[in-house]
Amino acid sequence: MIYLNSFTFPDGDEEFDVLSGEQRTCYDSYYPFGQVSGKEISILNFEDITILYGGNGSGKTTILNILAEKLSLKRESLYNRSDFFGKYLKLCDFSLARDLPESGRIITSDDVFDYMLNVRTLNEGINTKREALFQEYLDAKYADFHYRTMEDFEQLKRVNQARRKTQSKYVRANLMDNIREHSNGENAFRYFQEKVEESALYLLDEPENSLSPERQLELVEFIGNAAGSLNCQFVISTHSPFLLAMKGAKIYDLDTLPVRPKKWTQLKNVQLYHRFFEEHREEFK
Repeated sequence: MIYLNSFTFPDGDEEFDVLSGEQRTCYDSYYPFGQVSGKEISILNFEDITILYGGNGSGKTTILNILAEKLSLKRESLYNRSDFFGKYLKLCDFSLARDLPESGRIITSDDVFDYMLNVRTLNEGINTKREALFQEYLDAKYADFHYRTMEDFEQLKRVNQARRKTQSKYVRANLMDNIREHSNGENAFRYFQEKVEESALYLLDEPENSLSPERQLELVEFIGNAAGSLNCQFVISTHSPFLLAMKGAKIYDLDTLPVRPKKWTQLKNVQLYHRFFEEHREEFK
C-alpha cells in the first residue's frame, strides 16, 4: 500500500538563496543543508518497500529524519535537529497517494536499544524479587505455623500454597509481573512487532542492528507480510544483504552520483559478501 508517493528536496541553488540571507555567522554547520543536494538528489519516488542504501555518512539517516519531520510522523528518540532544520523543511515537498494514517512512525536504532535497556532493567528488578520469593517459599514450606488470628490469614495462604506447589510453580504464581526473558535480538524483534500496526507508513533506520542473521530473515518476512497483507508502506535504511534482497524492494544507492535505483546484487557491500564466500567456496563442501 503506497501512502507516500514522492518527496522533493531543494537543490543547491535553493539552499544558497536561503543561506545567503542568513545574517548570523556563528554557526560551524548549517545541517541539514548540503547533505542531500550534495548527493544530487532532487526527488525520491517510493514503492511499497523502498530502501536507502549507503555507507556511513551517506545521508541515509538524515533523509529519514527529514521525511519523518516533514510528514509529522511519530518518533521516540531525539535526533540531530539543528537550528536550520525548520528552514530546510520549508524547502521540501511531497505528494501522497492517499492520506497518511496517524499511526505511522519512524523507528530508529536508538528506539530499539532503549527498549532493550528498559526490558533488561525490568528483568533485573524481577530477578531480585524472584530471589526473595525463593526464600519466602522455603520459609513458608518448612514453617512451624499455627493459625491464630485473622492477621495470620495471608501467611496461612502462603504456607498452604508452598506446601502444595513446587518451588518453581510457587515463584511463577507470585511473580505476576514477570517479564518474559528473551535475548537482546528477540527483544529487538519484539519491538518491531509491537510498534508496526496495520495500514500505516513506517520509516526504519537500520533495523538489522541487534538482530542475528536468523532474526533478520524473520524481520524480512515480517516486513513483507506487513506490506503485502496489512497495507503498510516502508522506507528503510540498511546495510543488511538480507533486507536488501527483499522481493520487490526499490533500492536507492546513496554511494553513487547521481543517486539512482539499483538491483541489490549491484551494491558494493553485497558484492563484497559475494566475493568473500566465493573465495571460501571449497570450505563449505
